[in-house]
Amino acid sequence: MAKIAFILLCHKDPVAIIRQARGLAATGDYVSIHFDARASAADYAQIQTALADDAGITFARRRVKCGWGEWSLCQATLYAIDAAMEAFPKATHFYMASGDCAAVKSARYARKFLDARDVDYIESFDFFKSDWIKTGFKEERLIYRHLVNERSHKALFYASVGVQKRLGLTRKIPDDIGVMIGSQWWCLRRSTIQAIQAFLRDRPDVTRFFRGTWIPDETFFQTLVRHLVPDAQIESRTLTFKMFSDYGMPVTFYNDQYDLLISQDYLFARKISPEATELKDRLGALWASDRVDFATSKEGPKLHAFLTGRGRIGKRYGTRFWERESTLGADRDLYMLVCKKWHVAKRLLHAASDRLQVTGVEYLFDEAACGVPHLGGIERTLKKRNRHRRALVRMLFDYYGTERLMICIDPSNIDLMRDFMSDRANARILEIQCQFDDQYLVGHAQRVGLATEDTPGEVIARMLPTLRHEFVDEATAIRDQEFDAHWRLREGRGAEENALVLSDFFGIDPAQGQALAETPHLFAD
Repeated sequence: MAKIAFILLCHKDPVAIIRQARGLAATGDYVSIHFDARASAADYAQIQTALADDAGITFARRRVKCGWGEWSLCQATLYAIDAAMEAFPKATHFYMASGDCAAVKSARYARKFLDARDVDYIESFDFFKSDWIKTGFKEERLIYRHLVNERSHKALFYASVGVQKRLGLTRKIPDDIGVMIGSQWWCLRRSTIQAIQAFLRDRPDVTRFFRGTWIPDETFFQTLVRHLVPDAQIESRTLTFKMFSDYGMPVTFYNDQYDLLISQDYLFARKISPEATELKDRLGALWASDRVDFATSKEGPKLHAFLTGRGRIGKRYGTRFWERESTLGADRDLYMLVCKKWHVAKRLLHAASDRLQVTGVEYLFDEAACGVPHLGGIERTLKKRNRHRRALVRMLFDYYGTERLMICIDPSNIDLMRDFMSDRANARILEIQCQFDDQYLVGHAQRVGLATEDTPGEVIARMLPTLRHEFVDEATAIRDQEFDAHWRLREGRGAEENALVLSDFFGIDPAQGQALAETPHLFAD
């Protein structure tokens, strides 16, 4: 059975490190600690003294001062690996972790997971062909010599790169290695660690090259593993769950996110807030338990973004000046069916199209697969449709040769409603207000990627009130616009009342309105 040696890089909070190391080792696994040489000697002595009698814990023989983006992080890792290899001959896997990491599964589950496949878990993507680096330096990380820390000596760092660039002082990447890139949080087998140690003894030129690169902890081990291990024995993923905000900063997890964390398809997570003591207690107890019945999924990033992103609603694209000056046509009628349950709006659209001979197009601004005729390319993507919305609808009027057009709109697309209602055309809104039971909300969460069939009930239960409030908030936002031509069709209201609304909205006689209101299964899910 797998036995894990954790390579623990840390630099602060000795009390938390002591607790973390003891918890990981208490289940029969091992811990090798490198404590940053920049930290106080007293803090390091406190850790050593507290853990000195634990046979499952060791310390790197040498300590280095670590800096973000520097080779020092790789060197600290190598020192901790050397200590672990010597102290723990029974260790089968070596798991890179930090003081901000915590287990989100049990030790028993982790061992079973690692025993299932004889592979290394490390993100390893082609440095030049992949899009792993989104912005900033790419090739410059490798071909120039980076001798100062970018964060502590920013001006000198970029001045040095500028001088090398102007003078053409590039350096050559070792011929026989293909540089790879990925997350620094990996889990490697003992045989792979042994191969890396042997390779580094024989190839000091490779170590020398990476010493001068920028952010080598994202390339060093990733490159060596891919160079030394057959592709079939590499799973290019991390087992540590991590997320980044829209500002590029690591997301920090707190006490109320226990259910979210344990339902993700990972063994560990980072970063756990130092103040999240309750979360650490629960995750520590989980690691020590015998639990193996985890329903895992991959909706974490979407769910976190949804739950934390309410209220941060803005427009990415401003309206083009030529769109502001355009109009759909002063004598044209645009009927907007606004409904969260798309199937309900589609039923009404098709019923009205059949009975009233009004051309209808479904959710063309919300659903990429919506059938839209070829209009020269403006219709190809949702981004284009929304950016050029007036132009698109005007072209639809022309394409169908009609003066009356129906479209469906999701209630969240309020900018779209506001834009069309400000046009000189005769635009009007029919808001179809439906009832939402828990079953529908769960289905909606699965359709939009916030949950899967395997998402634990605890996570679903926490999500449902937020979704319900989201729908209410959308209806409130529409009402607050105080649109002049705004009607409401309500599920649960009698067909006679809804018939009057439909008659007024479409400008038809009561009999036609009654027929539409009695559309079979109109509100059925």
